[in-house]
Amino acid sequence: MLLIVVAHVLAAATAPVLVRALGRRAFLALALVPLATTVWALLQTGRVLDGETLTQTVRWVPGLGIELAFAMGALQWLMVLVVAGIGVLVMAYCTWYFTDDSALAGFTSWFTAFVGAMLGLVLADDLLVLFVFWELTTIFSFLLIGFDPTKRASRLAAMEALVVTTLGGLAMFVGMLVLGQQAGTSRITEILADPPTGTATTVAVALLLVGALSKSAQVPFHFWLPGAMAAPTPVSAYLHAASMVKAGLYLVALLAPAFSDVPGWHLVLLGLGTTTMVVGGWRALRQIDIKLMLAYGTVSQLGFLMVVLSIGSRTGALAGMAMLLAHALFKATLFLVVGIVDRLTGTRDVHQLSGVGRRLPVVAVAAAVAGASMAGLPPLLGFVGKETVWAALLEVAHGETPGVPGWAGWLVVAGLVAGSTLTVGYTARFWWGAFASKPGVAPTPVRPLAPPFAAAPVLLAGLTLVLGFAGAALTAALVPYADQLPAGGHEEYLALWHGLELPLLLSGITVVAGAAVFWLREPLCRFQARVASPVGAERIYRWGMRALDRSAVEVTGSFQRGSVSAYLAVILSVVLVLPGGALLLALADGGTGRLDVVWWDRAGQPVVALVMVAAAVMTVRSRRRLRAVVLAGISGYGCALMFLLHGAPDIALTQVLVETVSLVVFVLVLRRLPDYFTDKPLRLTRYWRMALASLVGLAVGGFVLVAGNARTATPISEAFPLRAYLEGYGRNVVNVTLVDIRAWDTFGEISVLVAAATGVASLIFLDSRSSGIRRVHEIPFPEGVEKQPTTPGRRVWLPGPRTLSPDRRSIIFEVVTRLVFHTVVVFSVYLLVAGHNLPGGGFAAGMVTGLALMVRYLAGGRYELDEAAPVDAGVLIGTGLFVAALSGLGPMAFGGSVLQTADVYVGLPLLGEVHLVSSVGFDIGVYLVVVGLVLDLLRTFGSRLDRQILRAERERTTEQELSRG
Repeated sequence: MLLIVVAHVLAAATAPVLVRALGRRAFLALALVPLATTVWALLQTGRVLDGETLTQTVRWVPGLGIELAFAMGALQWLMVLVVAGIGVLVMAYCTWYFTDDSALAGFTSWFTAFVGAMLGLVLADDLLVLFVFWELTTIFSFLLIGFDPTKRASRLAAMEALVVTTLGGLAMFVGMLVLGQQAGTSRITEILADPPTGTATTVAVALLLVGALSKSAQVPFHFWLPGAMAAPTPVSAYLHAASMVKAGLYLVALLAPAFSDVPGWHLVLLGLGTTTMVVGGWRALRQIDIKLMLAYGTVSQLGFLMVVLSIGSRTGALAGMAMLLAHALFKATLFLVVGIVDRLTGTRDVHQLSGVGRRLPVVAVAAAVAGASMAGLPPLLGFVGKETVWAALLEVAHGETPGVPGWAGWLVVAGLVAGSTLTVGYTARFWWGAFASKPGVAPTPVRPLAPPFAAAPVLLAGLTLVLGFAGAALTAALVPYADQLPAGGHEEYLALWHGLELPLLLSGITVVAGAAVFWLREPLCRFQARVASPVGAERIYRWGMRALDRSAVEVTGSFQRGSVSAYLAVILSVVLVLPGGALLLALADGGTGRLDVVWWDRAGQPVVALVMVAAAVMTVRSRRRLRAVVLAGISGYGCALMFLLHGAPDIALTQVLVETVSLVVFVLVLRRLPDYFTDKPLRLTRYWRMALASLVGLAVGGFVLVAGNARTATPISEAFPLRAYLEGYGRNVVNVTLVDIRAWDTFGEISVLVAAATGVASLIFLDSRSSGIRRVHEIPFPEGVEKQPTTPGRRVWLPGPRTLSPDRRSIIFEVVTRLVFHTVVVFSVYLLVAGHNLPGGGFAAGMVTGLALMVRYLAGGRYELDEAAPVDAGVLIGTGLFVAALSGLGPMAFGGSVLQTADVYVGLPLLGEVHLVSSVGFDIGVYLVVVGLVLDLLRTFGSRLDRQILRAERERTTEQELSRG
């Protein structure tokens, strides 16, 4: 079963290639995948008829106990035949429906993927797996409905379907979590075999039903389905008649054997299903677009099916399965017929279509057969199913359904009789509108019909007719599912003839009354127009979306004002109010216990702390920006000294390097800012900021004290030193933790760091990486600088300063750079290699290399930076991420697990025996990422700002010369 889903995924991935090679005929090639699925399901018929449930389990996320579990019983078997079988015919139909091959690459891929997702949904035997496929069908339906993004109607319909079904899906997801928690398992077959009870289970089932109701377009969620008719007709024929809207019905049928006695089940499903059938049929009757008429008819039929499947009896289950199959056949046929009529006539308006049936007799007959099945006329499958539906409803009316009083059952019967009457009426109006010759309307021009174009609807209509005579066979196929539910007073079965009984009378009433509705269609439509409600579900939805959009605009305007200080104030206020409030409550209740505070461990710590506090106070009081940055750096270096006094040289080294790089970057940025902060007098808002900063500082201190004193269990980190040595093969606990014990966290952190740094750089200069790297020999010398000849073949080291004007050069700095650069780089390599056992590591080594590049830049300017690192920063960053990922996946090639560390001893000449650890590869990836980030920052805040400053100086010089002239 997993292979079925995987096959559709692979077919979806290759679909664009097939479209480029075969054009529209790619649909025929792709249809082979659901065809193989259909054949496979048919081969399992014998096992299904014997009541066997086929299962398959594949481990997915072992750590969370999640498995790709699949199961196929009688219910799933029928759904697979519907989803895959009709999928084959619709995909073949698309070959002749579409005319533009250029737009089909995405469509074929999405359609094939949707088929696979729907198959995964009906075969899933795990709640979480079912939810994944459920949401995949939502995503693919969004793409298919919005197939033509140039049309506003398509975009709105796709978004409407996405919002409604996603909200229902999220509610369903919560219900799944609660139900799984109550049952102690997420395996569906196990939950149904031993269903939990209680209030939590009732709430969980109610949430599951919200998802089912939204997916199957039940009132009040029904409005999205007619809007989705903006999609191409094959999409409507498949998603909104045969498969996607059946997902909610399938979920109800799946849960009915175990949860149909849950409080509220019958009240909600019987009531909303009946309302949906009547509302959909009433709206369908007045439509003039035959496709929209079928859309509202689909809403009506879905309500009908929801009622039947929710009864929770053997008869209801048997009738529901038969009607589910019948609905898929006749509704898909009718939608495909609409596509043919639309393509060959260019219109779907009943007022413009006339005499089409004479030009398309085969199509008209197929539509008549499918319409008759939908109306419940013998000898078609729709009649067979509807006869059993009436029997199931009469059981409800006679009080045989627990929790449903007889009067309520009769109300449901009356509602479904009214809905079936409307079904007969709009079915007749559909066929009359599409194919009949109308007085006073000229015959509609019809283009020639390609016979394969009509093959799919003709075959589906033929199946509707043939299966009408196969009641006994269908009963045998569906009984394994129906027997899971309690039987009524007698054993019901599917057949064309049950005798002269009340169900036959109800069928006759609906046909006669429906014919009368069709006969009185014009005055009835005028009456509907007069009594139409100005407020509907779709209008309420659009009003709600407009209100949501407006609220978003107002909230964004209030908070996203372009003020960094305002953003920071909001963030700190939230920290102060929420966790700060919790802290105050804990202190007031005495829940924190006795705060045990150790003021210092070594005498040097309070001295360093006083220096840090003094530097922080002086920072906020400083009026010069550069002084404030330097004072803030003193606090940072003091923090590094604190780490060192605590015995953490690795962290202290990292803090020093980060602080140094930060200082340089700050200084580079300050070149484009005023020397002083604002000289305006203190206003009330500044006092508020001072108060907020002080309170946040107190709150953070309180968090640290309370959290430190709240520990009751032994820290897991106490086991790190031994594990670092035995499993990570290193003595530097910090580095082994980063590249081995917490390697996943580290990989995520460097990924986030890359994204954040890239975003910051992009905010400053959109083309910071796209600008070419210019070498010294490719650029002209500045004015006043004489070009010095060099010996051929000899490269001048530190050539960048030659591009600087004399007043910008520092000979001492250049000499020092020549002396220390290589030493610093070699030291960084040492830190990289030695970090597993001694202070160092990939991050520290990368920062040291970054500092070496900074020295080159400060000595020789932006051209010297390109000479030192003539490589794109993005290439280094991407290569680093790739190397880190590759080192993590590498152990799998040798039978190990992801990020597993291995060591080996290698004998090298002169060096002797060397101990190598595989996690060094991960460190190398981190090293490349850090070097790339520093290089990116230097080019963004250094080179690019240099060009801005130089351009501004030239403009000022030009203005001065012009003013003097």
